[in-house]
Amino acid sequence: MRQSLRPAPAGARDTFLDVVRAIAILAVIGQHWLMPVLSYDHGTLATGNALTTPGWWALTWLSQVMPMVFFAGGAANLLSLRRAASTRDWLSTRLKRLLIPVLPLFAVWLLAPDLLRDLGAPEQPVQIAGAIAGQLLWFLAVYLLTVAVTPLMLAAHRRWGLGVPLVLTGLAVVVDVGRFEVFGPLGYVNAVFVWLAVHQLGFHYVEGRLATLSRRGAAGLAMAGFGVTALAVAFGPYPASMIGMPGAPVSNMSPPTAVLMSLAVGQAGFWLALKPALATLAERPAVAAVLRWSGPRFMSLYLWHMPALVVVAGVAVLGFGYATPEPGSADWFAVAPMWAGAAAVVLAGLLRAFGRFETRPGTGSAVPARQLALATVLASGGLLGLAAHGFTTPPHGGPFSGPLPWVALVLTALVLVTKPVRVAVRG
Repeated sequence: MRQSLRPAPAGARDTFLDVVRAIAILAVIGQHWLMPVLSYDHGTLATGNALTTPGWWALTWLSQVMPMVFFAGGAANLLSLRRAASTRDWLSTRLKRLLIPVLPLFAVWLLAPDLLRDLGAPEQPVQIAGAIAGQLLWFLAVYLLTVAVTPLMLAAHRRWGLGVPLVLTGLAVVVDVGRFEVFGPLGYVNAVFVWLAVHQLGFHYVEGRLATLSRRGAAGLAMAGFGVTALAVAFGPYPASMIGMPGAPVSNMSPPTAVLMSLAVGQAGFWLALKPALATLAERPAVAAVLRWSGPRFMSLYLWHMPALVVVAGVAVLGFGYATPEPGSADWFAVAPMWAGAAAVVLAGLLRAFGRFETRPGTGSAVPARQLALATVLASGGLLGLAAHGFTTPPHGGPFSGPLPWVALVLTALVLVTKPVRVAVRG
């Protein structure tokens, strides 16, 4: 009997989305832990990327999982919004759920650079560590904006259907033309167009034809998506790697290019073709237990996996003089499991200490819509500032040239989503 590919009924968890999210976060963590090529000499930390190894760019067509994160996020946001008592309650709950796990990260990294210096760490590695800790906050900044406009995008979806992601993809292509031909920084506009388009595909999984594709149809979708991606790489201005590479003149990821939309279609088709097998896998007790544990800790896993890497790299590279073997060599493959295992142990400790901030149940607040909109803008701006500048203050800069102003924006946003703010008006 053919297994149904429809999403779970209202009120039930969709195990396909749970599996996709779990695979995505494991891929993000694994890629980030195994990419660095590190060595240390006379106070200077040299960094490289293992994925620059010839031919390894092909791995990024599946290991670059941000398209699936936004796809699954779109589906999950629609499902949770349908169950919410009101749009405002849903939005305030979602914003708090995303922002509260960042608080312990702020507390640690506002203190960590000075502590590392006091322990004798040279300035250059400290600057790199602070930059790495803040770099990945770009995702949360963009995702907050995506969550905030979900009610509007859902209304557009129900009125225009596939026209919405198609128009957004067309706009992304126009932005790419402007980026490559006129003004490079224009490309950052695609952080909105590209990820909103992918997020919109998640709606079509919950309320659309993606949910009813046969395995053959899903495989055809995968071939079409990856085929368009291949053509864009072969004949367009897009690099083959779906992540940014050191020294490369163009990155598909920072800022995102329209080719990530075709990659998202390919990846969605690939995973949908495997949906029956994934559903069977999710029924195994051990896998089900992992899914139950990881689901409520998705953001904590994302936020703390790079600090875990910083700890391991600091001890191994700076403390013991370890240098990454040549990527692809027998030594590299032999050491990689031990390297990832050490980082996993540190991450487990960090989650034990800080994961509780995400797993505490939260409820919505009666916050005005304008206040929620302002909170979203402030939080997104603060997180983007931290992603761009990191958690370290320049050697000769004052306190306001470091992370404090950006952290203040995020904290202000959290206050705004927690309770109504009344402004007294004097007559």
